[in-house]
Amino acid sequence: MNNVTNAMRAHILTAAVPYIKQYTDQYVVVKYGGNAMTDEALKKSVMKDLLLLQLVGVKVVLVHGGGPAINSTLDAMNIESHFSNGLRVTDEPTMDVVQMVLAGKVNKSLVADLVDLGGKAIGLCGVDGNMIQVHRQDETLGYVGAIDYIDTTVIDDVISKGYIPVISSIGMGKDGKTYNINADTVAAKVAGALKAETMVAMTNIDGVLRDVNDPLSLISKITVSEAAQLKADGIIAGGMIPKVDCCLEAIEAGAQKVFIINGEIPHAILIELLTDEGLGTMFVAG
Repeated sequence: MNNVTNAMRAHILTAAVPYIKQYTDQYVVVKYGGNAMTDEALKKSVMKDLLLLQLVGVKVVLVHGGGPAINSTLDAMNIESHFSNGLRVTDEPTMDVVQMVLAGKVNKSLVADLVDLGGKAIGLCGVDGNMIQVHRQDETLGYVGAIDYIDTTVIDDVISKGYIPVISSIGMGKDGKTYNINADTVAAKVAGALKAETMVAMTNIDGVLRDVNDPLSLISKITVSEAAQLKADGIIAGGMIPKVDCCLEAIEAGAQKVFIINGEIPHAILIELLTDEGLGTMFVAG
């Protein structure tokens, strides 16, 4: 940055003004995970981006998972991991670890990072204020929850006091038990319940490619009906299907638009939200 003149800095800031106006006083839900969560330099860059957005008046909500941290803790405790169709089979001992790691270690480390940078953040999980209400998704999966309802009261209370809510993907059942939930699904449902201006899904890929072998074939904008056609054509396939489905779920639930971006690119959120070019794939209703 040393070779950037003051005039260039001023130009960069004024170019962002129309975008800042679009997002001021609007909800932006960020789903955070993958390598951007384990690489300390990237993590700090993401936290700085979120703080900047909050400082210009955006209602930032951070939703996170923490699969790698759960896996390493289970390994250290000699508890075997089992998966079914990509979902963690969660018995009681596994659920205890999931809650400890997600609502504890991972959640509080993100809050600490935001506070360390001079921000204000509060860590929450779906049990707080009965925010994320779930039922058991499938008996064979154990304590894995499907979301019935998101109560946004706590989220709004936290934001109104000037804090960034940092939400871990644990829900509460009518049986009084806690349940593990896919973090992408939580972000989608929270974005929908808040009628968010935008949800940003940070992944380790650039977005939807027309040709997976050609990084230049990125599709920058996809409507709900186009997504169905891209699936039928096999362009959206494999591991991209659940990612795209969560984006579509957020739109259908009430979010205005959803971005899939590569969280391994420094300041990817700011590039996507506050510049003409952007860098990922945007989903809109139509």
